[in-house]
Amino acid sequence: MTTILVVDDDDAHRGMLGMMLRSWGYEVAECRDGAEAVAAVHEHSYDAVLTDVRMAGMDGIAALKGILAYNPALPVILMTAYSSVETAVDALRLGAYDYLIKPLDFDALRETLQRAIDHSRCSVENRELRRQLSEAAAGPEILGRSAAIEELRSIIATVAPTEATVLICGESGTGKELVARALHQASERASRPLVTVNCAALAENLLESELFGHEKGAFTGADRRREGRFVQADGGTLFLDEIGEMPLSLQAKLLRALQQGEVQRVGSDKPLTVDVRVIAATNRNLQEEVAARRFREDLYFRLNVISIDVPPLRARPDDIPLLAAHFLQRYAERNRKSIKGFSPQALDAMLRYDWPGNVRELENAVERAAILCSGDLITLRELPVSVARAADAPLPAAQPAESGDGSLAGLKLDDVERRAIEETLRQTGDNKSEAARRLGITRATLHNKLRKYGLE
Repeated sequence: MTTILVVDDDDAHRGMLGMMLRSWGYEVAECRDGAEAVAAVHEHSYDAVLTDVRMAGMDGIAALKGILAYNPALPVILMTAYSSVETAVDALRLGAYDYLIKPLDFDALRETLQRAIDHSRCSVENRELRRQLSEAAAGPEILGRSAAIEELRSIIATVAPTEATVLICGESGTGKELVARALHQASERASRPLVTVNCAALAENLLESELFGHEKGAFTGADRRREGRFVQADGGTLFLDEIGEMPLSLQAKLLRALQQGEVQRVGSDKPLTVDVRVIAATNRNLQEEVAARRFREDLYFRLNVISIDVPPLRARPDDIPLLAAHFLQRYAERNRKSIKGFSPQALDAMLRYDWPGNVRELENAVERAAILCSGDLITLRELPVSVARAADAPLPAAQPAESGDGSLAGLKLDDVERRAIEETLRQTGDNKSEAARRLGITRATLHNKLRKYGLE
């Protein structure tokens, strides 16, 4: 629930404002003067402060200075008579969010409050995203704080140091190549090459030459001998992307290379020994491909020593803001733009959209928005129409991959968030500052969520 602190030494006026704000759905706290307000801000979390300028004791200007000294991000709106407009304008230079003239226009009050709250939340969210990005910059490229991504990182950390062949499965655009790169970087082979082959990008005869190499004169156009990707990856890792697209005739040769550690150049009878770890990826269901006789069963089992499933973006919507901020930073710099972040409405639309193209579609949408943006924030106007239309759709429930015990199956995003907060508070002995740090949010945001879920 959003909480507004109303500060006024006129009991009747303060009571009237409190009644009005509550009728709009806000929670309201009240103080009689500036000193009480400054003390209250130190003790409690508020989303905005609405204060009179002229009050007995500490006035509104002094209260403004004290509040912003403690929490510069808290929006403070001043109420002033016509005779003190000049004072209010000066207060804007001190950091006040806005001022309203008495007698108050309630439509203007409601609009100003909502704008201030949206601006404040947007600033907090964007700062938090920048902090998370700076933390992630030195680590793996797999960004996210969701349970699904934490589990993915854990699997990578376990599997990477081994020599096991890995099959990475997932929809197009989920980041399977990033997983392959992370596996290589965390392996004992990290100092050796990571060589990538897209099995869907080449015709059969070219793919065979690409993988195994060829001798001079082996076919038309082979004017010199060429080393294949297996030899180039010797001592390192070979990543075979879109392995489900490989022709059956080549699958037998690949199986021999995996089983015996030997390859032969096209046009040569001499086997070459190679030491290569193979990681493969596919967006197809290879078991169905085996049943349809489009993929060799023995090759499937040889590749599927360890299987890693990369979750689609719709299964981890709480990672969308961090990913969007990452792409915004990249494309704002590339296009020489100074963009601070996303408007609350734009972030909300991105959270509501189901992203059938996954992370790749999100990246393309943010790149487009960064190019079109002419202000400080990306708004609905710069997002693709399909994404912007999602602003009116209900928030989707997270669809986490099954963890084995099904403990998260069917839970909505709010349920997952509440459970995470409860568990973190239990682990920290109800230390809210430490819980906020572990959750990667501000203490004020934590208090808001505690009120939202009735935990405070």
